[in-house]
Amino acid sequence: MEIKGKIKNISETVQISERFRKREFVVEYASNPDYPQPLQFEMVQDRCELLDSFEVGQEVEIFFDLRGREWTNPQGQVKYFNTLQAWKLVSEQSSVTTSPTTPAKTTSAPVPNEKPGWLENESPDDLPF
Repeated sequence: MEIKGKIKNISETVQISERFRKREFVVEYASNPDYPQPLQFEMVQDRCELLDSFEVGQEVEIFFDLRGREWTNPQGQVKYFNTLQAWKLVSEQSSVTTSPTTPAKTTSAPVPNEKPGWLENESPDDLPF
């Protein structure tokens, strides 16, 4: 899923346990400009640092997953919780993608169309299995 909005708040990274950390941020989502909605997202683990290059007031596109979980309290009542877990942010001003799995776009000379050496000795009938 993805939406566009303006960053309203960025929190510090919180170490939840020895092996888990998260960082929350709030985006003002204005599908109806008369009634903007503050939506809280979280980034976890190595994605926490992605927020370092963003600042409050910046327009962004957020790519996220909707997560849900069920919890039973000590009295036996079942409660449900939802989380918006962001995994990629794109700045609307510069269109620079910030994601550990997607490198930033750069301009470079075209790569020559050469075959690797190990492909030169293969024939079309040579099957790998």
